[in-house]
Amino acid sequence: MQLSQINVGRLLYPIADPRIADFVNNLDAINALAESSPGFVWRLKDDGSNNATAITAYEDPSILMNMSVWASPETLYDYVYKTMHRRFVQRRKEWFELFGAQYVALWWVEDGHIPTPNEGQRRLAHLERFGPTAYAFSFRKLFAAGPAEPVGEIGDGRAAPETYRICG
Repeated sequence: MQLSQINVGRLLYPIADPRIADFVNNLDAINALAESSPGFVWRLKDDGSNNATAITAYEDPSILMNMSVWASPETLYDYVYKTMHRRFVQRRKEWFELFGAQYVALWWVEDGHIPTPNEGQRRLAHLERFGPTAYAFSFRKLFAAGPAEPVGEIGDGRAAPETYRICG
C-alpha cells in the first residue's frame, strides 16, 4: 500500500496577482523537490503545465488542489516538514485564506493506484464530516495501511462543507 494525500487552499488573490508571485514562481522548484524526494510516487498535474493550478475541481475557482502519492507517511512528512517545502507551509497565510474546514486528508491506496481529484475531494469531505478514520485521516492520527470503507455517506457533494462544494 502507498499513502495518498490531498491538500486544498483558497487563494487570497488571483493566480496572476503579484502578491502571490513568490508562491507561483516557486512551484516548479517545489514540485521538482517532491519528485526527487525519497518515497515520492506520483503527483497531480494539469495538461498545460507542470503543476495543478489550472485544475478546477471545486465550484470556487480560487480553491487550488494538490494531490500526491508517497511510499509512506514518513516519506511524505519528511518532504513536507524537513525540506525547503517547510518554508512554503510556514508562509501559507500570505497566499491562502484560513480555510475554515479540513484542508488536508491522507488515505491508503493500492500500489500503482492513481487517485482522481474526485476521490481526493470525497476523502477530504469524509474527514471533515466524520473525523479521522481509516478511510481518511491526517498526520495527527495515522491509521495502519489497508483498505477502508467510508464510515457514512457524504452524498454528491451537497453534503460537503460550504467551504469546498464539489463540482460535477
